[in-house]
Amino acid sequence: MSERDKELSLVQHLGELRNRLMVASIAVVITTVIAFVFSVDIIRFLMVPAGVSRLIALSPTENFTTFMRVSLFSGIALAMPVILYEIYMYIDPALHPHERRFALRLGPFVLLLFVTGMAFCYFVLLPNAIKFLINFGSDVIDNQLRASEYISFVTTFILGVGLVFEVPVIIYGLVRVHVVQRSWLAKQRRYVVVIVLIIGAIITPTPDPFNQTLVAVPMYLLFELGLFLARFGGGPRAAS
Repeated sequence: MSERDKELSLVQHLGELRNRLMVASIAVVITTVIAFVFSVDIIRFLMVPAGVSRLIALSPTENFTTFMRVSLFSGIALAMPVILYEIYMYIDPALHPHERRFALRLGPFVLLLFVTGMAFCYFVLLPNAIKFLINFGSDVIDNQLRASEYISFVTTFILGVGLVFEVPVIIYGLVRVHVVQRSWLAKQRRYVVVIVLIIGAIITPTPDPFNQTLVAVPMYLLFELGLFLARFGGGPRAAS
């Protein structure tokens, strides 16, 4: 292939990437607008883990920015099927037929992991974390939840855990494109245990080991699930 052909190919790939990003961005804008219509109900839903009925605002713009943040967070979550579809369509030409079939089967599983991660955070992690934070030092401090900080904390935590639950898919992808081998990953279990404990301590908003373990254990199980999926990634198999 000549340098001119390579240059044209690169430009075509960048153009395709731009188009895919544009479609995904438009989808996020549309779902964000839809979420803004229901933002009051969404905020009330996000307040349930804290057991409060109202939040406080300390600046004139805080109400509006809080509503916009909730709408954008909800818009990204709602647009995730479109985002994943555009990612798949971008890499589709590089896939072999059997890889394409497997990727299509994997699509619903990717969405299920994302939704499961957010649900796990909302129903399990958040109530424990918020209870600890609110009650800490309550003898001398009256904790009134500020709207912007509470919503920022909750939305970031939920979306982050949802993305963490994509670990199996990431492992499968790395093995599929031969960035790493499954046999090598299988030998790193002892280090993975340490890493997930560290990550659990970092992303968990409370210093107590109970909540950190609630994050770390699912992360390790997701790693093992990723190793199982990697058996179908085309790399050499290793003894577990």
